[in-house]
Amino acid sequence: MSLVPHTPQVRSSPQGQHSPKVQHAPHGHVQLRRFAWLLVPVVLGLSVVTAARAQATRTPSAEPEVLQTSAGTTEVGVLDSAEYRIDIPGNWNHDLVVFYHGYSERPFRYRLDSSIGIQTEPMLRRGYAVIQSGYSQTGWALQVAYPETEDLRLYFIRKYGTPRETIAAGGSMGGALVMITMELNPKNTYTAGLDLCGAVGPSYIHLNRRFLWRAAFDYYFPGIMGSLDPVPPNFEESDALRARVVAAMKAKPEGAAAMRNLTGLHTDIEVARAVGYYTYVIADLQHKAGGNPFNNHNFIYTGSSTDSKTDYALNDGVRRYNADPRARAYLLAHYSPSGRLTRPMLALHTVYDPLIPASSLALYDAEVTAAGYGPNLVQQYVHREGHCTFSSDEVGRAFDELIHWAHTGVAPLPGLLK
Repeated sequence: MSLVPHTPQVRSSPQGQHSPKVQHAPHGHVQLRRFAWLLVPVVLGLSVVTAARAQATRTPSAEPEVLQTSAGTTEVGVLDSAEYRIDIPGNWNHDLVVFYHGYSERPFRYRLDSSIGIQTEPMLRRGYAVIQSGYSQTGWALQVAYPETEDLRLYFIRKYGTPRETIAAGGSMGGALVMITMELNPKNTYTAGLDLCGAVGPSYIHLNRRFLWRAAFDYYFPGIMGSLDPVPPNFEESDALRARVVAAMKAKPEGAAAMRNLTGLHTDIEVARAVGYYTYVIADLQHKAGGNPFNNHNFIYTGSSTDSKTDYALNDGVRRYNADPRARAYLLAHYSPSGRLTRPMLALHTVYDPLIPASSLALYDAEVTAAGYGPNLVQQYVHREGHCTFSSDEVGRAFDELIHWAHTGVAPLPGLLK
């Protein structure tokens, strides 16, 4: 099994009109690399597909639909089995936003008569063209989303011309793709990146945490969710399943409290929704990786209550799982960041996010700092609860701060978005 299927070598477009002032690592800086053994196949995977993809001309599989009005141009089509959407405003400033959507359990469908979306509309309104790939796979799709979006970017350039500068932006899983894009494009292809509520950092940490919590749920409430390794292929999230989870938690309040404490979620209903979603994601990755990439065999659970005896009981009683080595390698390859963030990236989060905790960026921040690029990452937050529940105005203000940073070298202040 290839660890890096369908991954292109990064190609640079001509330098944009604006050159950001960025922090570069000191000359000769030596970086410690976790999982160095894994980076060899990653690099090989990049080089093996380079020649084929560099010479390939990706064109829509059928004539795209195009709508031209006084407001601008919208194009939808299918490029290499991935649906896409291109929006160019009538007042196009000749700059481009490459936008990555988040984790989706269903295929993305783009229509000419649908709105562009709350996260992308502020960028279009500011005169930027926006391109979006729907990806050819659902779920955790980093392995196809990045190269397919790169194909779309190159198609846009061939048809509409080379933009002065290109900004990467994305929400949720799309935030992780912004991170990947910024790390794999060090030669001025992208000017800056906007991460909205992103699952930024090592995938194995972000996704394995969900496996840890699901295993803990099975300790407190055995038999409700079914097998964890493997998750049954016919598993489905449903209202009936969530109702069973909520009922079980009400019947066992000490277990319910432990799950709220472990996950940081506020209510039993949120836990019920999360446990079903975690299970779906685990099944998705088990299928894509060809085995179980997760484990809890070397993990000590803490924080189930203020009484350490509840942690003793959980650690003594929870079922322990080992990861399949090849499946684990797949998860590490998609994606373990290097921290080499050579261009500005602004991350925006709600303070309480039930799916991707605001604290999850801390690990990536440490990796970027250790790699010598700490000044290129700024995190801001808004006073709101929920996953990606930003207003259009808040996204626009964050985007403005990012562009000002990229053009002037003056980084926005971390903290509350002003």
